[in-house]
Amino acid sequence: MGGGISGVATAWELAHHGVRTTLLEAGDLASMASGWTLAGVRQSGRHAAELPLAEAAVKRWSQLAEELDADDIEYRQGGNLRLALTEDDVPVIRKVVEDGRRAGIEMHFLDSNQAIREIAPALASDIPAASWCPTDGQANPGKTMLAFAEAARRVGAEIRANTPVHSLVTSGSRVTGVQLDGEVLEAGTVIVAAGIYTPALLKPLGLDIPMNVTLVPAIQTVAVEPTLAQVLGQAGGGVALRQQVSGQFRITGIASDWRHERHTHDNVQPSLAQIRELIGAALRLIPNLEDIAVNTTWGGLIDKTPDAIPVIERTPEYDNLVIATGFSGHGFCLGPITGEILADLAVEGVTSHPIATFSRSRFAAGVADDGVTLHG
Repeated sequence: MGGGISGVATAWELAHHGVRTTLLEAGDLASMASGWTLAGVRQSGRHAAELPLAEAAVKRWSQLAEELDADDIEYRQGGNLRLALTEDDVPVIRKVVEDGRRAGIEMHFLDSNQAIREIAPALASDIPAASWCPTDGQANPGKTMLAFAEAARRVGAEIRANTPVHSLVTSGSRVTGVQLDGEVLEAGTVIVAAGIYTPALLKPLGLDIPMNVTLVPAIQTVAVEPTLAQVLGQAGGGVALRQQVSGQFRITGIASDWRHERHTHDNVQPSLAQIRELIGAALRLIPNLEDIAVNTTWGGLIDKTPDAIPVIERTPEYDNLVIATGFSGHGFCLGPITGEILADLAVEGVTSHPIATFSRSRFAAGVADDGVTLHG
């Protein structure tokens, strides 16, 4: 269950391989994290445990539109620049480059504003350093998820939007189905990829996932002439932005605490102060944005774990329950591979992808945020 990129990618993988599949989404597809995201497809700046999945995902992304028989999901491999805004930021950027190189990613340290602006001329003239990963990119989140969903439907998957799941139904050590409005839908295997609502669904089963839900403000401008091919971020997180294929700039900012049990249209809207701060931060990177009109603003909710990496596992307590949650603001890129992994776990019980680090068992020993930033 869950109509974000993890859910629709899994539905495609399962149905494509002949498995009878039903996807359940409480709202519309792409209505939560996967829809509001910056939609970067990024290897650079990743936690080491996520990096093999990100590298595998980038290989899938280059062929994804063809695989899904989609016209254009707007995947473009324009690269990623992470910027030092002050001299104090430069060591952070050097470490991003060094970590990436050690992992075998093509990474470059740009040590002058001239070198940076040769790649992205629209940037401000006083940025002292940046990391540059030319194999990173971006995609259109809505078109990508629609392509997955349509491809899954064509091979037999049933996709039911606006169908909330109220609880999981169990018998002994198995999950036998899910409780809907006036209906129990029986299932041989249940996959829970419900983002911020995953912990509440699992808690009655005695399964705890620590999660802090945060709100990220976002802005989209009107369409203008293309001036930026790269996804931009900055040392230590903060603002991130890109120019979409449509010509619109998509800008996301610093996360803040969100303390509600369920989301509504109103309680996910960013404050005027957040929007003001986000506009200022974006203008710091690209001064010429000042004259571009804002088309819309919104807020996105992030399912952040204590160590800012996801939970992906087939649970030891319930032998037919698979979980994927807590992607902490950087799960969009991983979506095609997450779908592979969840399908593997559902059908075979194991996967060839390295996911041991993502087990819930790590929380028993206590974990801490290692500084992974929310950057696409």
